[in-house]
Amino acid sequence: MQNDKKLKFLDIWNMSFGFLGIQFGFALQGGFMSRIFQTLGAAKDDIPMLWIFAPLAGLLVQPIIGYLSDRTWSPRWGRRKPFFLIGAILASFALIYMPHSPVLWVAVGCLLMLDASINISMEPFRALVADLLPESQRSYGFIVQTLIIGIGTWVASQLPWFLTQLGVSNEAASNIVPQNVKWAFFIGGVVFILSILYTVLTTKENPPEDLQEFEKEKKESAGFVNGLKSIFENIFSMPRTMVKLGVVQFFSWFAFFTMWSMATPALTEHVYNSPKPDAGSMSADAYKVADLAYNNAADLVGSSMGVYGLSSMLFALILVFVSRSYNLNRKYVHLASLIIGGLGFFGMQYASETLHLNICFALIGFSWASILSMPYAMLSSTIDPKKMGVYMGLFNMFIVIPQIVAAIGGINFAYKTLFGDAVINTMLLAGLCLVIAGLSNLLITNPNAIKYNSSPE
Repeated sequence: MQNDKKLKFLDIWNMSFGFLGIQFGFALQGGFMSRIFQTLGAAKDDIPMLWIFAPLAGLLVQPIIGYLSDRTWSPRWGRRKPFFLIGAILASFALIYMPHSPVLWVAVGCLLMLDASINISMEPFRALVADLLPESQRSYGFIVQTLIIGIGTWVASQLPWFLTQLGVSNEAASNIVPQNVKWAFFIGGVVFILSILYTVLTTKENPPEDLQEFEKEKKESAGFVNGLKSIFENIFSMPRTMVKLGVVQFFSWFAFFTMWSMATPALTEHVYNSPKPDAGSMSADAYKVADLAYNNAADLVGSSMGVYGLSSMLFALILVFVSRSYNLNRKYVHLASLIIGGLGFFGMQYASETLHLNICFALIGFSWASILSMPYAMLSSTIDPKKMGVYMGLFNMFIVIPQIVAAIGGINFAYKTLFGDAVINTMLLAGLCLVIAGLSNLLITNPNAIKYNSSPE
């Protein structure tokens, strides 16, 4: 299972390409899900709770998928690839149907299905990099994933705005999602399945080092009860470095969940002065004008959010080139990146036009690039390769638990208590959390986690 042979760039690109589709799904969800909720009648303060099924899906799915993929091997299909494909089929269906939801609860159900399906695909992708790359290429592999994620984030975030420029309608009746959003989600579903298929068809997985021993261990741990027992044993025996990284992850993902769920209502109102109108409180003509202004503002917010994907891609490229000549410290790279992102969120308080937002999201992209690479590189250097899948799955707890806390009232309580009732203050909360996450990197002392080697060859 552990590979010592260094791979060429094209091989690493092929194994990571499926992340393009995964990120199309995440970017459309993060940039436009709250817009769909508001269109179907959700109030601003209710939006975080409506998002709760997304992290719940990850909490339940990822450790199970990690455990199962560690114990899967097929000479024809491999270990991780079957899970890629199953998740892609389900996620593509959810993406395509989501904006056609007739009522709010159907959209919430689609979000649950989408996030569960994305998690089925995503966790094995993380494990695949650790499976196929030697230690010296781990950081490089995760950075290549970040490049592809950045491309996917930027392109997917531009889709509704771009489709509007092509003449696709950005107007719709009350409680109906506009056509440009529907077509954007359809394109996302197609890209999702095609990119996963590309990785499945171009990447060959390595068999376990000792197939006989692998089958013996799988047989001994077979069964639902044994599976749960094994997962809980791994929870209570996780490495200390993993726990410390969990603190960093908690505040990082609380911040980004706050952005995904609240950026649209916060920025359409604060920057563009175009909040979602209430059809019951104004005439039909007035509603039509106000709703068009909101839809235009929401397109611009979504487009600006895509900038963090673009800047994350550029930052990942910088890390690749710099690391060719210098040995960088993962801990301090992550610390600095998160604090820079925090400054981006703070700047939104003073944004008054699209250019200002683009600058803020560009700074946030530094954090995003680091979040998608450094924690996984640090973690994979400190855990048993035989348990790579299950630990990568369990590591997801530190992603979904903060999102659950945020969804069940953490966002509303924290931003109103610390900053006041204005919805733009949710972005100040996100910035504070990223700064705390950055400083939490000082807890990490394991030299294997801290050292940085992203040699591509």
